[in-house]
Formats: sequence, C-alpha cells, structure tokens
Amino acid sequence: MIDRTISRRSLLAGAVVGGAGAAFLGATGGTAAAAPTPSRTARVTVLGSTDLHGHIYNWDYYKDAEYDDTAHNDVGVAKVATLIKAVREERAHTLTLDAGDTIQGTPLTYYYAAIDPITGPKAPTHPMAAAMNEIGYDAACLGNHEFNYGVPLLRKFQSQLHHPLLGANALDWKTRAAAFPEYVIKKVKIATLTDSTKRPGDYVNVGIVGFVTPGCAIWDKANLDGKITFNGIVEQAKRVIPRVKAAGADIVVVACHSGADTSSSYGDALPWPENASTLLAQQVPGIDAILVGHAHVEIPQRYVVNSKTGKNVLLCEPYYWGMRLAVMDLDISYAEATGWQVTSATSTLLNSNTVDADPAVLAVSKAAHDKTRTYVNSVIGTSTAALSAATSRYEDTPAIDFINYVQAEAVKKATGTTLPVLSIAAPFNKLAAIPKGNVTVRDIAGLYIYDNTLEAIQFTGAQVRAYLEFSARYFKQVSGTGPFTADQLTNAVTPTAPGGTPDYNYDIMGGFDAPLTYDIDVAQPAGSRILNLAYGGTPVADGDQFVIAINNYRASGGGNFPGVTTAPVLYNAQVAITQLLIQWVTDHKTVDPSLFSTIDWRLVSGGTPITVTG
Repeated sequence: MIDRTISRRSLLAGAVVGGAGAAFLGATGGTAAAAPTPSRTARVTVLGSTDLHGHIYNWDYYKDAEYDDTAHNDVGVAKVATLIKAVREERAHTLTLDAGDTIQGTPLTYYYAAIDPITGPKAPTHPMAAAMNEIGYDAACLGNHEFNYGVPLLRKFQSQLHHPLLGANALDWKTRAAAFPEYVIKKVKIATLTDSTKRPGDYVNVGIVGFVTPGCAIWDKANLDGKITFNGIVEQAKRVIPRVKAAGADIVVVACHSGADTSSSYGDALPWPENASTLLAQQVPGIDAILVGHAHVEIPQRYVVNSKTGKNVLLCEPYYWGMRLAVMDLDISYAEATGWQVTSATSTLLNSNTVDADPAVLAVSKAAHDKTRTYVNSVIGTSTAALSAATSRYEDTPAIDFINYVQAEAVKKATGTTLPVLSIAAPFNKLAAIPKGNVTVRDIAGLYIYDNTLEAIQFTGAQVRAYLEFSARYFKQVSGTGPFTADQLTNAVTPTAPGGTPDYNYDIMGGFDAPLTYDIDVAQPAGSRILNLAYGGTPVADGDQFVIAINNYRASGGGNFPGVTTAPVLYNAQVAITQLLIQWVTDHKTVDPSLFSTIDWRLVSGGTPITVTG
C-alpha cells in the first residue's frame, strides 16, 4: 500500500525504472537545436501507455488471482491511471496517449467481444473504453489486435471512446482514403493565469499522429479483405507529417504500434517491415518524439538521428499490459521567427507496481470485471488427469495434443475429407494447466490465449516437411545429449527474429486418425533437422496429400511459415479456437488424455534422445 502522506514527487521518484530520471524531476537534457533567442519557454509532458491488451485490474483471469510474475510486476490501466494523475499534478502541461492493442488479450475483452458483445442487442460499453474515458486520454492509435474481432466491433469500440482512435496508414480498401483519423492537433495553453495580455505563443499546437504495423493485413486478412488495407508506416508518414505541420502543428508526437528494432515476423510477405519506428524517426523529418508499441519491450529513452535534418528524435516504449507508464518531457521555446520548437527531449518509465490502482477506474469497470470472473470460473467438465503446458516447448505433452485433437476433429467433421488430417498448435502459455477433476472456462482458455480462428489448408508431404523444418528453427544448435536447460535450447535467434524466436512461432504438428511422428535433431543446422517423418508408421513421401488444421494468424502468413499463403483453403468458418476448445469440453464433459495423447515427436542429438531439465 502507498503511504498517502508522502508527496507526489516522492511517489514518482520511487516509480522511475529507467531513462532520464533526473530530467523527470526537473533537470533538462536531451539534444538542443539551434534557434533564435527565445522569448518564452515551457515544458509539455507526453504520458504514454501501450499494449494494454484488456488489462484494467491487476488480475490474472486464468488463475483467478491477483497478477504476479517473477519480477513482481503489476498490470492494468487502473494502476497506470494513478501514475498519470500524479504526473498531471506535478506538470502544468500534459497529454496522454496510447499506442494500441487495447481490446484483445484477456477473458475480459473476449467476454465483451463474444459472450456479451458490445455490438449485441444490449450494446454494453466496452470496459476498456470506460476505463480510458475515465482517465481522459487525448488520443490513441490502432494496434494490430484491434482487428481481431472484426471491423464492426472495432467501429463500435471507436464510437464509445471520448478520444480519437488514430490510424494514418489504415486505408479504405476501395478509395485508399483514410479509414481512421490520421492525426489530431491538441491546443495546449502555455499562458499562465496571471498573464493579462494575449501574446503570440500563448498556445502550442501539438500534432498527434497514429500508425499501426502493416502486418494487420496478413494476420487479420479474413476480417480486413475488401474493407481496410494498409500502407507502410514510413511511406504514409512522408505524406501525412507534412500535412500535420501545414495544419498548424508546432511540434509532432507519433503513437506508433510498431517496434523500434527493424524486423518482420512475416519476412518479405509484405513490402514494408512490421517494426518500423526507428526507420520512421530516421527517414521522415518533422517528428519530435515517438511513443512506441507492439514489441512488448522497455525503452526508457532512445534517440534516433533523422537523416535529413540531423536532429534527434526521442523514442520511448513502456513495456506492456500497463506495467509501465512512459513520461516524455519535451522542453520547448518560442521565438517570433520560428514559433514553438522542441529544444530538448527526455523520457523515463514509471513502474505500476509502486502505486495502488485508481479507485475511479476500478469503479467504472467493476461490473465487467465481476461478470468476467463469474464466466471464467464456471465449471464445464472434468479431467481424468492433470495436463500441464510447462514443458510443451521441448517435449510432446497431452496439453498441446488436446488442442491439435480438437482442431483436427473439427476440420474433419466440417470438410468431410478422406485425406489424413494433421493439426498445428504452438505452446502459447507455459503456465497453462488443466487440473484433474473439475475444469473451468479459464482452465481451457489458458491453453489458447490468442483470439485466432480455425482454418484448413491442403499440403503435400514435402510441404509438411518444409513446415516442420521451418518450425524447428526455434531450437538452438547444440551438441551432445545434455542435460540442457530449456533456455539453452529454445528461442533461437534468426534473421526474422533478432531478439529470439518467440514461443508462439514454434508449431507442433500432430495427426488425428493416426500419429504423425518425427524427430528434431538439434545437433544439425536449421533446415536439416527433421528425421524419421512418418504418418501411421509409414514414411511421408513428398507427393502425399494432407489436410492441415491451422489458425488464421499462421494461415495468413504470420511467422512467415512456408507454403501456407498459397495452399488451397478447404475451410474457414471464422470459428474462434478458444471457443471451440471450451465447447468441446462442454459437450463431451470429460477430458481424457488416453483419447488424444501419444508421444509422437522428440528432440534428439545425432539421433539419440536428449535430456532437458526445464
């Protein structure tokens, strides 16, 4: 608990986790630009959140308990709200922004998209909209996950916000006109209450522009084709930023749902990179600061030099789920010849675990929080054994077998195919577990934490092998049989994953009517690791034909797996996989691993099984 007798300044000082801590408490810093002698100076502070992913309370709905992790982070925009209020009390001129991915990521957001949707007859207000409205955001940009539930639901959410939802590179499919507001200009009053005469420079016009990663076009292709398309961030910014300046913006701040470190999980499937914030700062003049999102990393303070102007552009990314608040201090000066200009810029991050949640934000979302808890705690069946996903990254587990079984069964029933059906699933959540005994909605939902839908494509045997080889890039090349820790084996760095291959881009493939068996030889280089690939005990030939149950993210090119985007599509009914799993347990009442689980794949070194200690 926070000692309410301490000062706001002490509260904020204790919350600083990186960046220009001294500058946050009053010192100046950053890089100064040459300018005429100023007649007035001021500071505008831009506060930023990103990748909230439906977190309002500091709550883990999958555990039905207060959130905690090994670093003892707290989550939720209610905690962020307390930090925002504290900074607003200390700063005279503030703006509050969000960099996207707001309405997907927790059972709370799923509930108001699928169980009691905001587009339904009752049309409830989305709890994230209610929370953000209570806080008083000035603007937010789109995130790629905003499109997961379709454009109609997103439009409803947009209509419920009290602030603009920006997406300058999201374009109408037919006209290529802006599908969302490109920017907003906020007029910030600099004159003090003691000023008796109106003067030039009493206000500074802050242009706020929003961009989203163009990967949306791949990952939510089914929801967006024929409706919304995307331009590259840099390409669109070259058009939009001059218009913002021409419209009267003195300074320009961008909320960009695109990581700072240039890379693309989809390879060259699009002509523009997924993560382009650094390129934006380098290549487009006129931008003073960028609130970065999408990558789920901490960037307390980073400067990128614009190649045309030579000026530094400030970048700051406040982690994810509301664990941090970005505080970007823009020191500005006014001269008659130039108007307002940024003379220095510094930033830092504040840690949400240093404060209590804001009571007002909790109050406006309490009913939604309580409804979601009731829903996720409802018992829908039983399990004959405990199923854990803890080791699914490096060994065959019943937990992943269950997902693959349900997906494959659904595809076989829907298509009536006589071809062998295979299924892919990734170890999304190593904390997921189905207990022995009663099984609740949250137990099942924890296995599949993304709102993907089920599709089916057709592959040859050669394509199955190529897919598995690509997936096996997830493992680092090691020699010997161990024992190895999981960290010594997993999350290998690749050209498309310079920070390490994420767990969600490692796919495990299983058969339905017969086992698909294979070894992954981690002593071999990537591309030559799949051994003994067989279906039902018979080696898989290049010309064999298979139906693959696959999620829409992967089928649309997410992760840049080979063959998927050009494969024949046999099924795409837009059925959410999480709901499919929940419905299966509801219908069958019993989860029995003997129905679906066998050991079909293993990690080997030189053909000999290896030992992994976890």
